Amino acid sequence: MVPSVNVVVADDAGRILLIRRTDNGNWAVPGGAIDLGESMIDAAVRETREESGIDCQITGLIGIYTDPRHLIHYTSNDEVRQEFSIVLSARPVGGEPATSSESSEVQWTELHQLPGLQMDRSMRLRLAQYEIYLASGGQHLG
Repeated sequence: MVPSVNVVVADDAGRILLIRRTDNGNWAVPGGAIDLGESMIDAAVRETREESGIDCQITGLIGIYTDPRHLIHYTSNDEVRQEFSIVLSARPVGGEPATSSESSEVQWTELHQLPGLQMDRSMRLRLAQYEIYLASGGQHLG
């Protein structure tokens, strides 16, 4: 298990930042592994910038996900790991949307548009929890 971060970046209009992943074509929020010697906040800011071109400031904790049934296949090194994902909220503070080797598209998306987008079940769970977090501040642990 390697800890990773996912970052739900929301602009002042309430739109969230999504990337279209190059490895599977699914839409997702930016994120990735926490490198050795790196804090989760530093990893979240770095991964968001690398995958989307957007600089962000972390604003809160949405949840921690450790479902042993959710295995993640890393195509870069062909490893398979159990999920251990820390999902954070953030706001943009600079940069411009830009693709990377990990993202073929980057866009700001209204929450009501999410059901029509292709994404992994686990990403849908994170975004559903984000809506709960917005409404009540409730966090997911598990």
